[in-house]
Amino acid sequence: MNTPTLLTLTILPFLFFALWHITASSVPPIPPSLRGKRVILLIAHPDDESMFFNPTLQALTHPSLQNHLKILCMSTGNADGIGETRRLELEKAAVHLGLRRREDVFVLDDERFKDGMDEDWKPEDIVRVLASAFAPHLNGNSPQPSSTSMPTGPKDKDRRKSKSKPTSSSKISSTATAPSAPAASQTGPIASIDVLITFDSHGISSHPNHIALFHGASLFVRQIMHGHTGYACPVALYTLPTVNIVRKYSFILDAVPTMLGGIYSAIFANISNILSNSTSGRATTTPITGKKHPLDRVVFINDLPRYWKARGAMVQGHASQMVWFRWGWIGLGRYMVVNDLRPEKIVTS
Repeated sequence: MNTPTLLTLTILPFLFFALWHITASSVPPIPPSLRGKRVILLIAHPDDESMFFNPTLQALTHPSLQNHLKILCMSTGNADGIGETRRLELEKAAVHLGLRRREDVFVLDDERFKDGMDEDWKPEDIVRVLASAFAPHLNGNSPQPSSTSMPTGPKDKDRRKSKSKPTSSSKISSTATAPSAPAASQTGPIASIDVLITFDSHGISSHPNHIALFHGASLFVRQIMHGHTGYACPVALYTLPTVNIVRKYSFILDAVPTMLGGIYSAIFANISNILSNSTSGRATTTPITGKKHPLDRVVFINDLPRYWKARGAMVQGHASQMVWFRWGWIGLGRYMVVNDLRPEKIVTS
């Protein structure tokens, strides 16, 4: 091996880790819209939180942000008959990634939400679950004390409690306490959470269960806002974008195009807003919130310690899922180190 080749091989690892450090250190601060909030991560299967959303989890659960983040998993992942094992693994991995306690993880065991590529989850059924937990008035119930076992957020401090009851034909497999929901209001939309995070319309891996969550979450927000035109939506919906296969397996190298894309989108949104203001004479609004345009996306990039924590969540937390191809995902998958959440602008009526 000649000297230039040897020198190159010596320098490349230093350049790689330098790039990693620089990009992880250059992420813009988390905006106020994701601070001090009641956050729900909506996933389809145990291990989705570690494989796809772990940079988001680790960032938003940092104590300085004062968020209270909980996970709602729509199935036990029982396709191979080990649903109970996977539920326990999810609880363990979630706490490892930053959740306050195991009771902040809720796993449904429901015939409507079977794990499988050929299983069709209806958005209306997903809405019923979300509404029962976070907006019971949508199901025709009084928005007084909630009948679900899902705590509504960081501001409750567990001062008001009620016993858990499963929604129709479903079982929430973690037991917790819930404060009473907000009092009924005739003047605006209400919900007991502030932020809902899930997959986008392509589901990262094109898994139909992932895609169904996007449609269910979108419909949930639309139903909250139905008949409340002009009001701010109480629930901000963020989705995790699907990228092409090259970017999907480019690990930390995808941080550069992700950050550049965010800068470009922010500039474009600001220009559009300025042009719109100049023609209309007033600030533009987003269809979903009634507020000025939010940030186009929020970027989270794991540094090396957070990557190792994410790796541990998969290897130790989800041990039953560690077949050979998972190692490739852990070593090459961009979602192990890079997340960019996009706020959904959903047209409401």
